[in-house]
Amino acid sequence: MRALAVELRRLNGELNRIVHAFAAGQELHPTDVQALAAILDSDTPLTPSLLRQRLGLTSGAVSACVDRLERAGHVKRVRESADRRVVHLHYVPSAQAQARKHFAPLAEATERARRRFDEPELAVVLRFLNVLNEELAETRSGPRG
Repeated sequence: MRALAVELRRLNGELNRIVHAFAAGQELHPTDVQALAAILDSDTPLTPSLLRQRLGLTSGAVSACVDRLERAGHVKRVRESADRRVVHLHYVPSAQAQARKHFAPLAEATERARRRFDEPELAVVLRFLNVLNEELAETRSGPRG
């Protein structure tokens, strides 16, 4: 189990290095990059409130984050429902293209690694990652007894 923990820490370190480089290059905070990922990965448009919940931030911190992202041209706020108070956050396509370019080495490394596994092995890896993410999400609500 120690080897698994070591490899997860190494992966986290490599991902953080890439994220921090992107954030620095865009004059953003690493949390802003987490927000972009949450917006990109969401099945439905996120509101600032949902983004706050996903990131575990305060309302003020999310407002500042969204303001930075909007000023930098990464997101736009859209009022697209009948209730004009509801604001959805959209990742600007040209900014997505910038991010894709920066993260291309990560995508390429992931593809090279993926090719070294057959489908049943990948299914196990994906299942493990899903379960790990579920377990980590549970920790947001506090320690279990």
